[in-house]
Amino acid sequence: MKNIELISQEISELINEWESVLSGIPEDILSLRRNSQNRTIKQIVGHMIDSTSNNTHRIVHLQYQSSPLIFPNYATLGNNDRWIAIQDYQNEDWKTLIQLWKYSLLHICHVMKNVRVGRMKNEWLSGPGEKVTLEEMIIDFPRHLKLHLSEIAELIKKD
Repeated sequence: MKNIELISQEISELINEWESVLSGIPEDILSLRRNSQNRTIKQIVGHMIDSTSNNTHRIVHLQYQSSPLIFPNYATLGNNDRWIAIQDYQNEDWKTLIQLWKYSLLHICHVMKNVRVGRMKNEWLSGPGEKVTLEEMIIDFPRHLKLHLSEIAELIKKD
């Protein structure tokens, strides 16, 4: 497995790189430009917060519950868009969102570093006939994070 310390370091580097980028985005770009999923930058950051929170809960549950774990996949059937709308990230204070994004990521790094190695093969039922191991979930997390950061980068430079 890719070393959890390296994964945590990768996430920390993304936080360090992106916190100032996010802080410097003008309001009109934050709230008006939309990606292919019709999300603004504020909503994309909100989605990353939701993803981090849900992954943190899965990591915890996968260490003490029976495998395979039955735990809702908030991202299926458009539910992630419901989460974004219900929490009204579009109207959340931007500085608050940035800090919540940053500290939720720092916390998931802490949680990842404390995963019991013997639990890495425990599985989560992510959908009908789909299983994801705890190890796969942790390894994939930075990829998902970078995917959304690249969407933001595109929206920033879009003219």
